[in-house]
Amino acid sequence: MFRFIYVLLCLVVFNLTQAQTADKAVLFTVADTPVYSDEFIRIFNKNLDLVKDESQKDVDSYLKLFVSYKLKIKEAQAKGLDTMPTYLRELGNYKSQLAKNYLTDTKVTDALVEEAYHRTANEVKASHVLIRLDDNVSPQDTLNAYNELIKLRSRILKEGFDAVQKDVHNGKTVYAENLGYFSAFKMVYDFENVAYTTKVNQVSMPFKTRFGYHILLVEDARPSRGERTVAHIMINNKRDDKLEDAETRIHEIYKKIQQGESFESLAKQFSEDKSSSGNGGKLATFGGGQLSSIEFEDVAFSLKNNGDISEPFESGFGWHIIKLLDKSEVSDFETIKPELEARVKRDSRSQLINTSIVNTLKERYKVQDNPEALAYFESIMNEGYFLGSWQLPKDFTGAKTLVVIDKKTLTYEDFGQYLFKNQRRATPRKPFNVLIKDYYEAFLNANLMQYQEENLENESEEFAHIVTEYRDGLLLFDLMENEIWNSSKTDSIAIQTFYTANKSNYNWSKRIDADVASASNKNTIKTVKKMLESGQTPEEIKEKLNANGSIEVIFTSGIMDKSHQALTADMVFEKGVSKIYRHESAYVVANIKDVLPEAPKTFEEAKGQIISDYQVVKEQQWLQSLEQKYPVQINESVLNNIKAKLKSN
Repeated sequence: MFRFIYVLLCLVVFNLTQAQTADKAVLFTVADTPVYSDEFIRIFNKNLDLVKDESQKDVDSYLKLFVSYKLKIKEAQAKGLDTMPTYLRELGNYKSQLAKNYLTDTKVTDALVEEAYHRTANEVKASHVLIRLDDNVSPQDTLNAYNELIKLRSRILKEGFDAVQKDVHNGKTVYAENLGYFSAFKMVYDFENVAYTTKVNQVSMPFKTRFGYHILLVEDARPSRGERTVAHIMINNKRDDKLEDAETRIHEIYKKIQQGESFESLAKQFSEDKSSSGNGGKLATFGGGQLSSIEFEDVAFSLKNNGDISEPFESGFGWHIIKLLDKSEVSDFETIKPELEARVKRDSRSQLINTSIVNTLKERYKVQDNPEALAYFESIMNEGYFLGSWQLPKDFTGAKTLVVIDKKTLTYEDFGQYLFKNQRRATPRKPFNVLIKDYYEAFLNANLMQYQEENLENESEEFAHIVTEYRDGLLLFDLMENEIWNSSKTDSIAIQTFYTANKSNYNWSKRIDADVASASNKNTIKTVKKMLESGQTPEEIKEKLNANGSIEVIFTSGIMDKSHQALTADMVFEKGVSKIYRHESAYVVANIKDVLPEAPKTFEEAKGQIISDYQVVKEQQWLQSLEQKYPVQINESVLNNIKAKLKSN
């Protein structure tokens, strides 16, 4: 995962091109290898708004980064890292994955995306009757199922769905089910199509999916539930708290909310979702199906009005309380389009895209079929194919041409081996002419797609550029891993020496070991302070004050520094019971059992940061050696022209 992320970061910062021509202005050379000005300008402009470091927005500073990058790529190539099997395999996998974005039909895809958006914005409530049928069902069984569904359709229109459901559902061969509300991508595409094209209170004609034959009653249609913005307080259900379990703690917090305390303040003090607690528990806006917790989503969508707060509930992540901050309709088309496009390509409706692509490729590559071929293959088939024991005949004419795809010729041997490898002992029986036709279409389609992918770098300049970017990113990762990042395994003595020389940079800040009490009522916290001063424990204090179902005080215990969410920034770190501090919309007091002063970290305590700092220094020294190995010559006149051009823009 780290390798993939690193490569993607390289692509953002250094979006290289595949080819250069000799007539472009040379900005600099690395050991006589030219780097051109238009490449640098394009990369600089593209990344100007992406980099956060203001120094990298300066041309001279950015040029230093770019030169360092080119030096590293030069070294990687010199070491032969671009010939390593692992590198070639990963690059090949990436090319195949990337190609999927280019092997598509834009018009068909756009139409399907627009259709999916309409269906995402509207939900359908439906019930259906399904008669299960296998793929190899006989024509007579198919006709019987169709006729039976026609009868059931008439009954539903007359008697209602519930009556038919009670009569026919057996959960084995016939299913009569209430499906509730659903939207795009929730059902197989064939089913979804019928659901969205059948009017409310109407029953469809019988139709087929991979599960069998259905009829479908549309009971209602409504706009989608849209999006929700919520805040939450979460207590981890796998916590190691000495005072109480997660359920007890979340109900204590809920009591404080009911007593009028600020939800946002309690989230900041006690929520264990660190990604949101500092922001009062607020989460990013989400729509239906976007969260990994169905329980959380259902509760969020059940809240009706802004400001409504749920009761505590448990999900797979912990115990929660949710506050509804805002609700909105479905996102506009342009916002949601990328997500819908990705889902369309993963869904069964993508077969429509594939069919369109294949038809286009057949024309582009001027596919030349051999009309006699399929008849020949029908003649050599036998029943052994359905048992997994079929063999090509000894006199098989494998050298004959089967089909020509542009410059690629596929022979009888290619298709014969395809048939042989795809036979299965449980292959459904079908007439040989149908079997051969189906397999030939699959064989031709696969080879058309493969041929396009193999030639994609020649057909798409954009694809070629991205592949080159990723290629260099992989090289850079492997080089950095070998030269710098593995130093913790090989440079143990050097790292220890580095730590000794820089020990003053690695220190613990001042910390306390304390029990910190929080209460919204000032009189309550005064009482807590007196009880702490008298030596009472947090458990004893809670037992006395949190009586009759009321939660007046919550404790947080452990070792903390100034940044801890339970503490105020101005709290004085001294042993004993502290004064009372105002914190968020509550009051806190701390029983400081021990003060841990600033102190040097041992090597083991600071090891991670030491290794990171050491690697930075080592990389700087390594780059200096690369500059000696591969002399860099910068063309100052070209650089000045670049600065003038960028300034004028």
